[in-house]
Amino acid sequence: MRIVIAEDDSLLREGVALLLRAEGLDVVATADTADGALDAINAHKPDVAILDVRMPPTHTDEGIRAAVEARQRQPGIAVLVLSAYVEQSFATELLTGGVGGVGYLLKERVGRVEEFLDALRRVASGGTAIDPEVVAQLFTRSRQDVRLERLSPREKDVLALMAEGLGNSVIATKLFVTDGAVHKHIRSIFAKLDLSPADQVDRRVAAVLHYLEDARRPSY
Repeated sequence: MRIVIAEDDSLLREGVALLLRAEGLDVVATADTADGALDAINAHKPDVAILDVRMPPTHTDEGIRAAVEARQRQPGIAVLVLSAYVEQSFATELLTGGVGGVGYLLKERVGRVEEFLDALRRVASGGTAIDPEVVAQLFTRSRQDVRLERLSPREKDVLALMAEGLGNSVIATKLFVTDGAVHKHIRSIFAKLDLSPADQVDRRVAAVLHYLEDARRPSY
């Protein structure tokens, strides 16, 4: 796994690089600005870009804009965005392309090494890894898509945990149900969201992106 890291906090940037290299991962470049990140991505063609949301010069959304542009320049690159706190609009901005390989984590997760590495691997393999705090806030917003209203309360619970990037067995443990029950709920979610097995997409990723994309729409 080839990785580029962009973070203006030098201690965090070098700490993450050291952690990943200790795990045998190939950190091919680091940068402290969004422009530097894009230059590194162009030069090294990494598998994953880890980007801070707020970087110089304005410390607003440079990291998100760089992530979106990186995916336009290099289709298939996975992006894991880090933020100091939940920023809902930024969390869903990456979903415009409608594909997986997207992660949005709070920086505090980096200190939970196993959680961070698990999220990184899920994103690199084309899945999603959305911070539980982000999911919790998104799921409290009103829904605009009637297909999501078809889901039962338990199915919404399952979909929210899928958005975090959790596998079936972990979802089963968290909800105190069997793996078979989770599998049944997911099949029902696919059906209610009109996700056909004949579609040329990963239905699990599509369901999560559908859910998160809906959270972007304003409620009135």
